Amino acid sequence: MSRKPKRGYYVKGHFVAEGSELDLELKAELKGTTEKSKTDLKRESDQLQDLGEQLLTLRADLLNGLGLSDKLMDTIADAKRITNFEGRRRQMQFIGKLMRLLEPETLAAAQAALDFQHKGSAEDKLALHQAEQWRDRLVADDAALTDWLALAAQTPGAETDPQHLRALIRQARKDAQATPQPPESQGTAVRHGKAYREIFQIVKATLSTTGEDPDAATH
Repeated sequence: MSRKPKRGYYVKGHFVAEGSELDLELKAELKGTTEKSKTDLKRESDQLQDLGEQLLTLRADLLNGLGLSDKLMDTIADAKRITNFEGRRRQMQFIGKLMRLLEPETLAAAQAALDFQHKGSAEDKLALHQAEQWRDRLVADDAALTDWLALAAQTPGAETDPQHLRALIRQARKDAQATPQPPESQGTAVRHGKAYREIFQIVKATLSTTGEDPDAATH
């Protein structure tokens, strides 16, 4: 028994079934309407759900400043506590539905808050990287101490005791020679003494007041 042929039509040699997403899009174009297709609506829904999921990682102060409804805030809080995969998936779908009720201004504010947090995290990582570079230079190279003291002297509010820093550097070098380090092939973290860590804290505190160029520690 032959199957009943699908209803539809051809466009540029391709069959378009009636009721399909492509059919709806083509009909919308012919009518000159600005109504969104099912594909567009699905894409927007996914984007809003993704934005809602990112809100779970937003700092509490930034999240509270968005002025979200109590229902959405409670739903986000519940999602953070759910560990079951399927339960979390359903919760995120519900968050996506609630996100669709938000005004465009609120959605823009949410994205801006996430961007702000991401930028802050990136700057924090850069600051730590700079401090690590300076610490390693100070321990490895005597000339680096002169450069560091010159930088600290030009920084209002920075306090660096040259004698104390020299003593820490000498101790860090002694600790490195006295402590056997594991082979690189073992993938074990290198062990450092207290002096090495103190140098890092001094450098980090000073750099936080200098606003030093990210590349300065490499020259």
